Amino acid sequence: MTLDIDFVRGQFPAFQEPSLQGQAFFENAGGSYTCTQVIDRLTRYYTQRIVQPYGPYEASRLAGAEMDEARQRLAALMGVETDEVSFGPSTTQNTYVLAQAFRQLLQPGEAIIVTNQDHEANTGPWRRLADEGIEIREWKIDPQTGHLDPAKLETLLDEKVRLVCFPQCSNVVGEINPVTEITALSHAAGAFVCVDGVSYAPHGLPNVGDLGPDIYLFSAYKTYGPHQGVMVMRRELGALLPNQGHFFNGDCLYKRFTPAGPDHAQVAASAGMADYFDALCDHHGGPADGAAARASFVHDLMRGHEIALLQPLLDAVKDRNDLRLLGPSEAAKRAPTVALALNRPALAVAAQLAEQGIMAGGGDFYAVRALSAMGVDPQEGVLRLSFTHYTSRSEVDKLITALDQVL
Repeated sequence: MTLDIDFVRGQFPAFQEPSLQGQAFFENAGGSYTCTQVIDRLTRYYTQRIVQPYGPYEASRLAGAEMDEARQRLAALMGVETDEVSFGPSTTQNTYVLAQAFRQLLQPGEAIIVTNQDHEANTGPWRRLADEGIEIREWKIDPQTGHLDPAKLETLLDEKVRLVCFPQCSNVVGEINPVTEITALSHAAGAFVCVDGVSYAPHGLPNVGDLGPDIYLFSAYKTYGPHQGVMVMRRELGALLPNQGHFFNGDCLYKRFTPAGPDHAQVAASAGMADYFDALCDHHGGPADGAAARASFVHDLMRGHEIALLQPLLDAVKDRNDLRLLGPSEAAKRAPTVALALNRPALAVAAQLAEQGIMAGGGDFYAVRALSAMGVDPQEGVLRLSFTHYTSRSEVDKLITALDQVL
């Protein structure tokens, strides 16, 4: 099945926005365009439902129902239970709340494994627990390739390890890590697993139930939605961790790790992400029933399109002697998030690309540890070129031409 790129781009108002015409967007890893289904729901909530939800009057009842719908539908797409999905202001904030819960659960001398491949959001909060007597063990990437080797994880696992934290893919390395394999290794050693899915979810929402981790985190605003962090917390672990919310909400799983009130409108609007996935599935003749099966169909549709567009970009940069491609040069092994080390400040090159109608980013992208481990100066940073399934082949061609002009 081939992705209907015209249909896809018709779902995103940004592509019809006059101020964005002639510009190709390649900083999607920092935040995606928002689909019209989300925008419509957000507008409706702010105009028709902007009252305290879950009250007895109609506007309030509908407000609460739309918030519940978002949780229910996203959970179904990811193959988990409705109450296992919660929202927070960002993935970083959600992780800090989780770290506080584990701080109360763990005993001094017990251990957490983190990586140096992660965005700081899924490593910094855990590392700070060293101040509480928790041992922090670092699963190190290969300094040349950025690869995380599961065999090296095995050498770190023992009876003291209670939690293993890693990304489904790095926001600079791009390689897709084998979540199911790593989770199985960790569970066999008696450890829970926390996966940062921020850099993967925009490229096909995963079936978390099948993958198996205890925690899965991603950002809605990088997945065509509003600025919310989405967290899956499986029931067994959620019941074990101390409640971080109001004491009287402690018996409600999706409230246990939300200490502040969520943004009601943005939670409700997150159902628009499910609307969009459904629209893609129906338009392309996907399965009629089963939310997870429909999500899997859309996942494969997105990935197929992205891989086809990504390989020419990788081929154009992988053998150049004036830059270094971070991560695999084979599109099927990575997300379309391509970081290039240039041995000069990357932000200045991004500014040159902007003059060519290419919207890209330069910097460390909160992956200072990963860049340092690979010998890249975080002060110079990397040029990051990231796209999603709504990117067209002509935009990738335009990017390749622009790179030849500025590099």
